[in-house]
Amino acid sequence: MPPDVPTRLPSANGLTIAQALLSAQADGGLERIDAQMLLLRVLGRQAGDRAWLLAHDTDTLGAEALEAYRALCTRRAAGEPVAYLTGRKEFWGLSLAVDARVLDPRPDTETLVSWALEVIADIPAPRIVDLGTGSGAIALALQVERRDAQVLAIDASPDALAVARVNASDLRLPVTFREGSWLEGVDGPFDLIVSNPPYIPSGDPHLAALTHEPLSALASGNDGLDDIRLIIRQAPARLHTGGWLLLEHGWDQSEAVHALLLQAGFGAVQSRADLAGIARCTGGKILENPPPDQTVE
Repeated sequence: MPPDVPTRLPSANGLTIAQALLSAQADGGLERIDAQMLLLRVLGRQAGDRAWLLAHDTDTLGAEALEAYRALCTRRAAGEPVAYLTGRKEFWGLSLAVDARVLDPRPDTETLVSWALEVIADIPAPRIVDLGTGSGAIALALQVERRDAQVLAIDASPDALAVARVNASDLRLPVTFREGSWLEGVDGPFDLIVSNPPYIPSGDPHLAALTHEPLSALASGNDGLDDIRLIIRQAPARLHTGGWLLLEHGWDQSEAVHALLLQAGFGAVQSRADLAGIARCTGGKILENPPPDQTVE
């Protein structure tokens, strides 16, 4: 643990809600939103109840609640994602169960969902597959917007699929789940293949800050493109003519992914920017179906 990360918030009894939040920020080094989310969790309130904290800022926290709050703040200061500490994460307006078995869904991935909904807008009852579904965030977002869609969500991790199935059940969405490695053993054809696969180079120093999340969902070979290459190689034979493959990737990988898609026979290849204006999603559509599993170097 870095030397400037406190092991716990200062010991105190009878802190008000306002004082506890201030201590978490000033002494614990937490962002205000994180401090609020953790306290709402301890108090059994909904994640959207931040106005309640303001209305009750002079309420006194009991010793048990204060101790539980300190413990969560300590874990957050050590880098554990808020979603893992609260057990919930909102994505596309859906409240998802999230824990260390899956990646913490990022708001930028909603760019991929928006684009996916655009390309299937005029297709009745589209067939969709979400590869590396994790918590099910992308698949469930697409299903809730397109109730007529047939959505298949695949992941190699049975632990991740267990989380995704809970989310689908809680939301009463009929996504089909399957354990497997990308499109291996999957026939199709689909109107859309979408994926937020691992794309961080295995030697990237930023991985050290992501130790709380599953490494298998983050890193993908020396240049971070091993899994993307495999998906691009497998996808053409599983898409209808005119079907789309949309991929999320690293901030500096759009040109490489663009080239891989063109090499595999995709047309209309283009990228979409994330919330920061960085090209983070690239995709294309099949103009005619090539032989199975084209070689992509």
